[in-house]
Amino acid sequence: MKNILIFSLSSLLLVFNSCTSGQTQGIKSNLTAIEFDAKIKELPSAPIVDVRSPEEYGKGHLQNARNINWNGDDFNYQITKLDKSKPVFVYCLSGARSAAAAKQMRSDGFQMVYELIGGIMKWRNANLPETTTDAPAATGMTKQQFDLLLNTDKLLLIDFYADWCAPCKKMKPYLEEISKEMSEKVLVLRINTDDNAALCKELNVSDIPVLQLYRNKTLIWNNIGYIEKAEVVKKINE
Repeated sequence: MKNILIFSLSSLLLVFNSCTSGQTQGIKSNLTAIEFDAKIKELPSAPIVDVRSPEEYGKGHLQNARNINWNGDDFNYQITKLDKSKPVFVYCLSGARSAAAAKQMRSDGFQMVYELIGGIMKWRNANLPETTTDAPAATGMTKQQFDLLLNTDKLLLIDFYADWCAPCKKMKPYLEEISKEMSEKVLVLRINTDDNAALCKELNVSDIPVLQLYRNKTLIWNNIGYIEKAEVVKKINE
């Protein structure tokens, strides 16, 4: 009888944990357009993140929203500028990209991420306001910002690339694979050299592609030119 009771209590706890996963201390984080609007008014200082492409953002977005493209190469870097201890609002067109972004943000330590169910399409259907103000011009990463990225317990693999660089394009797919397959061990950051000319000059990066591997803020490996995935993985595992 005792064994049956213990099993039943364990089962109830498992069900409870399953039902509450994806929420923070019981707080509802997936909101309808009306709820999302009300929560924004309740928390006017909380950042609003539009994870769509810059082109989508420019055609219409929520007032005061900042554009951090989920499919952009610098998404991981851009979200480091946000305070993880404070609430953040996230939305996209229909909800898929914002759900993926919110999941990653929570995994990265963000304590409260509110998602807009159905994205801006549901927002528009609810006749809620939006603006078409152009996105602010992007600025390159500073050396100070770069140094902050080195503050991680994981290895940091940095890919200096350019959109027009053929070897860079060839390496991009396997770097994305490494980012997913080895996420518990290494962080992968891609830095566009055309958009960050001053930083590259300060770091003495004058060729592409260049891969740099950091451990505890120290550069432990530097590779110039094309390299196969197996060789990169070998360096990460050393």
